[in-house]
Amino acid sequence: MKDMPKQIIYDAVSRHLGAMLPGGVKLPGFSLEHPANETHGDYATNAAMMMNGNPRELAEKLVAELKKSDVLGEVVDLDRIEVAGPGFINFWLRRECLGAELARVFEEKEDYGRNEWLKGKKVMVEFTDPNPFKEFHIGHLMSNGIGESLARLFEFSGADLQRACYQGDVGMHVAKSIWGLSKKLSEAGLTMADLAEKSLLERIKFMGQAYAFGATKYEEDEMVKNEINLLNKDIYERKSEEIRILYEAGKKWSLEYFETIYKKLGTKFDHYFFESEVGEIGKRLVEEHKDIFEVSDGAIVFKGDKYGLHTRVFLNSLGLPTYEAKELGLAKAKYDKFTYDWSVVVTGNEINEYFKVLLKAMSLIFPELAAKTTHVGHGMLRLKSGKMSSRTGKVVTGEGLIADVAAEIRKKMELAARKVTEEEKDPLVEAIAVGAIKYSMLKQGPGKDIIFDFEGSLSFEGDSGPYLQYVFARTNSVLAKVGGIDRVVDEAEVNEEEMRLLRWIYRFGEVVELAAKQLAPNLLCSYLIELAQRFNTFYNKHQILGVETEKFRLGLTAVVGQVMKNGLSLLGIEAVYQM
Repeated sequence: MKDMPKQIIYDAVSRHLGAMLPGGVKLPGFSLEHPANETHGDYATNAAMMMNGNPRELAEKLVAELKKSDVLGEVVDLDRIEVAGPGFINFWLRRECLGAELARVFEEKEDYGRNEWLKGKKVMVEFTDPNPFKEFHIGHLMSNGIGESLARLFEFSGADLQRACYQGDVGMHVAKSIWGLSKKLSEAGLTMADLAEKSLLERIKFMGQAYAFGATKYEEDEMVKNEINLLNKDIYERKSEEIRILYEAGKKWSLEYFETIYKKLGTKFDHYFFESEVGEIGKRLVEEHKDIFEVSDGAIVFKGDKYGLHTRVFLNSLGLPTYEAKELGLAKAKYDKFTYDWSVVVTGNEINEYFKVLLKAMSLIFPELAAKTTHVGHGMLRLKSGKMSSRTGKVVTGEGLIADVAAEIRKKMELAARKVTEEEKDPLVEAIAVGAIKYSMLKQGPGKDIIFDFEGSLSFEGDSGPYLQYVFARTNSVLAKVGGIDRVVDEAEVNEEEMRLLRWIYRFGEVVELAAKQLAPNLLCSYLIELAQRFNTFYNKHQILGVETEKFRLGLTAVVGQVMKNGLSLLGIEAVYQM
């Protein structure tokens, strides 16, 4: 794979800086970044400022040596390596280097921007994690959007990657659901066979209402609470045939329903793990490590205060494994299934502190697995009406949000009289709706809460998913008028708007790698918005077809479209060919 300009410059600075140091002196760490103001060059380094001595004099000496480098001269204009301020060194890329990048994009197409940061590494990303018997709410959309984008970034960085989904098919929420389901069926005069005759969505809605009913009664009625507590143990031990029938049917319907949503979101999991399977593993691990855990009021706990953490229960007083013990079992089950070098777990940040305790306990049992595990806690996705609650039955479902957004997009398309056939409209509207939701979640750092704003998130202008899709569709529309192009033609002379595009396109690979390393898809969002804005400025100011530089401008348009498509794909957003 061809080295990126940044790597070539960094290597050249390291080599010449090392030659300036006395023998035995270690090369100082230095940065090589894009200046905030592009008039200061394409790259700038503080290398001379990290050395002992007068930084400006050292910078001038270093520049004199760099200007002799033939290798550096392949990408950098040697006449435009300049010392600035107290000792910064600014670099301008050669015009030919920027132009050659267009041909590289055109040649590599869907592979443009790939890197080898994770080459040879086995990575498992666990995300989404909806619980059977409960509805797929907008928090699961948040986990899915972030997890899927990270998975794609890691794959683009060379990883042998597998996606995992961990689902709570036992526990108090299941007991509340089964209790509520039994009561609701009785009240409605229905059997499970009757319920099975209804559509999948009707079954899921009924189960959601049953869970809300059971959860509410659990809080309000002490007798019901005792019933559900006993039911929880029965479900775990699978003793009752009647309960088993309710349980197996409800779980099966939930999983079928989840798959319909994964398909809409563009996610396909390689592995599904369930609490009922890993709970026993976790329980056994806790019981085998009595030196790490302690008995407290009939439960087995991990005393986190020894490590600046809080105490967590791993086995409750009934001997049942809690979330933490199940997570221990999950880590082992995942590693047994796929011997990963890195395990990334994406969850809501409300369990950040729990996860710290878990990782500490894991480090004492499985130190290698703990060292290979990274937890990414994301914020809440909220609507302007406030936080959703599945316990009260006021849950905002993921599918419901997608449907609401799709309805608004359909209205916009009708008002704009978009020329889209009815056959094309449904998948197009859904792709734009999913893109709008995903982008709104990804454009900020993973740890921040998101207030979903219908107006801003659905805008075809500005910082939104539909805006990026619109710009891609615009590039496609231009190319369609000439039947596409078969090669990129460069021009020696370019205008200001074309140059601003050239000076942005080549950064794509750097941003992709940085977004993967920092677990930050928002960096890619920012890059794509800037690319879209620069292209729109160029498009609105200059004619593309029927001018002397038509071939160059068509090539530039094709390249922008390809980079936009690659970037959208890494965000898990479909690039639509018409809006």
